[in-house]
Amino acid sequence: MKLSVLIVNYNVKEKLEQCLRSVEIAAQSIESEVFVVDNNSTDDSCQMVGTQFPEVKLIENRENVGFAKANNQAIQRASGEYVLLLNPDTVVQPDMFEKTLAFMDQHLDGGGLGVAMYDANGVFLSESKRGIPTPWTAFCKLFGLSKLFPTSDFFNHYYLGSLSNNEIHEIEILAGACMLLRKSVLDRIGLLDEEYFLYGEDIDISYRIIQAGYKNYYFPLTRITHYKGLSTQKKYEESLRAFYSSMLIFVDRHFAHKYSAPSIWCIKCGIKMKAALATMRMNCKNKHA
Repeated sequence: MKLSVLIVNYNVKEKLEQCLRSVEIAAQSIESEVFVVDNNSTDDSCQMVGTQFPEVKLIENRENVGFAKANNQAIQRASGEYVLLLNPDTVVQPDMFEKTLAFMDQHLDGGGLGVAMYDANGVFLSESKRGIPTPWTAFCKLFGLSKLFPTSDFFNHYYLGSLSNNEIHEIEILAGACMLLRKSVLDRIGLLDEEYFLYGEDIDISYRIIQAGYKNYYFPLTRITHYKGLSTQKKYEESLRAFYSSMLIFVDRHFAHKYSAPSIWCIKCGIKMKAALATMRMNCKNKHA
């Protein structure tokens, strides 16, 4: 088996169907399997999958176990040489699997690969290529320096602003929305860290791939459309908490022993400050809605 496609779904039935249709087309010439792990959706997603895509391997959870754990459930059953973590609110191009698999077959040092991502309006998504959020990188991101100097690697290393969006690059952090991983590398470094419930697991696994001596690649010769955030819009406050909690987990996991205590304290304060400001903005918006 060449490829295992893993899709974690939560209440986005229409987009999931669209995603599966695009996967079906892209996989026509590839020996592949598709898993859908449903996190207790209430919108008849499972019924749709069973009816419209009987060949898909459906895992139905009785509760929302989170993104990392749900993906791990499928990874443990996957038999592909590569596994693709793919959001349900995405559409892949017909040539995506053929091109990305060929590239990875030719670059045996590659542990993971991400493609160019665009939103529904055709706007490039900067999270397609990212750098490791070191204390300085995180500081620039949290306090807006990366926006002021978008093409500077020094100030905008978070989004690797100095690298062209249209050229292949070695990068550091892959996006969980579309992340192609070599299964043998996962067997070596372990599965996704399940302490990350919704966000941060992509940063963590990307960092561990590099630590193990492999490379992550940005491959813009194909693309996906990502209809961002559909599964979390109704629970935005919970999503905010999950996002900033994940950032704190990553700092504790990987940086607490590498950087000085004052540096770690400053970054944690910045994360908590951003979380508080985001919550305040959301509450003001709701109050005036």
